[in-house]
Amino acid sequence: MMWLGKVVGGTFGFIMGGPLGALLGAALGHQFDRNTADIGLLEADFTADTRQRIRMAFFTATFSTLGHIAKADGRVTEAEIQAARNVMDRMALSEGLRLTAIRLYNEGKRPDFPLDATVEQFYAECSRRYSLYRMFVEIQLEAALADGALHSAKERLLLRLCDRLHFSRFEYRTMKARLEAERRFARYHRSRQQRWERREAPAADELSLADAYAVLDLTSAASSSDIKRAYRRLMSQHHPDKLAANGVPEEMVRLATEKTQQIRKAYDAISKARNL
Repeated sequence: MMWLGKVVGGTFGFIMGGPLGALLGAALGHQFDRNTADIGLLEADFTADTRQRIRMAFFTATFSTLGHIAKADGRVTEAEIQAARNVMDRMALSEGLRLTAIRLYNEGKRPDFPLDATVEQFYAECSRRYSLYRMFVEIQLEAALADGALHSAKERLLLRLCDRLHFSRFEYRTMKARLEAERRFARYHRSRQQRWERREAPAADELSLADAYAVLDLTSAASSSDIKRAYRRLMSQHHPDKLAANGVPEEMVRLATEKTQQIRKAYDAISKARNL
C-alpha cells in the first residue's frame, strides 16, 4: 500500500493540485493551491506516475464525495458512516489511509465543498477510463442507499455527478435498481443462513429469485440465452483481471472482486431454479 505512503511521508512531487490536491492537502494537514495545477487530460500512455495520480484522484474524490452526499439531507446517520467504513474495509486500507479517508469524508461535509470541480477533475485525471467512473458512481449510490431509502436531495447530487462524468441517466437508473436488488438478495441469504443455524424451515424463494433476476438487470421472463448473456456481460464489466489489465488500481480491483461474487450468486440461484 505504497501509493499514498509517499504523500503521507512528505514527498509531494506528484500531487495533482486543483480541488483534489486541496482536499488531500487539507486531510493531511498541508496546503495546496487549488489553481496551481493543470487539470486537463493526462497523456495517453499509462506511466507509473499516471497510475499514482489516478489512485490518488479516486481515493480523494471517493471519500470526500461520500461525506458530501451523506450530509445532503442535513444529517449523517450511523448507517451512512458504516457504509463509508465498509468501503474502507473492502479496499483493505491501512490504519493511516483510513484516517486520511475519514478526514476526506469530513472535508466533504463542509458547506463549501466543491462537488462539481472535484468530480470534473476526477473525470479528467482518469482519462476516460469508464470502468473507474462506473465504480465511483456505484460506490456513491450504494452508500446513499445505506438508510434504506434514497433521499431526494442525495439523488439530485448523484444525478449531478453523473452529468459531470458523462454517465447516462439510463445507466444510473439501471444501476440503482440492481443495487437495491443486491441489498434485498444479500438480506435474504443472511436470513436463510440464520434460519439454517437455528434449524428453522427455509423461507420461500420467490423474493430471492426476483431479486436475483434484478441483479442481472433482467426479469423472470428472460430466456436462458438472455440470462447467460447478461451474466457474461456483467462479469466482464467487473472482472478483476480485466480491470487490472485496464489500469484500475488494486484497491478498486478488490471492490470488483466482491461485486463478481454477488453476480455469481444471483446467476447460481437462477440456474438452480431453471436447471440451466
